[in-house]
Amino acid sequence: MPSETLIRDWLTQRVAEYLERSPADIDPSAMLAEYGMDSVYSMSLCGDIEAEYGLDVEPTLAWTHPTIDALAAHLGERVGDRPATDPA
Repeated sequence: MPSETLIRDWLTQRVAEYLERSPADIDPSAMLAEYGMDSVYSMSLCGDIEAEYGLDVEPTLAWTHPTIDALAAHLGERVGDRPATDPA
């Protein structure tokens, strides 16, 4: 099970790739919208999250958890809540 820190690092990398920036330039406490993350990027990020962590997420996830820190905390809880026998 990935830690919240690993999830945060992964999210930072993904957002940086979408925005064509260095991960070092991404502040995990900043609002994603401030970086120009629009609905297309957000939907793509949701698909990446589903593929990486085996979770079903709502397409509004990036709006209800609008920072990388908030997303990482939410996903960390979701990943931690899965049964140990769940292979995803």
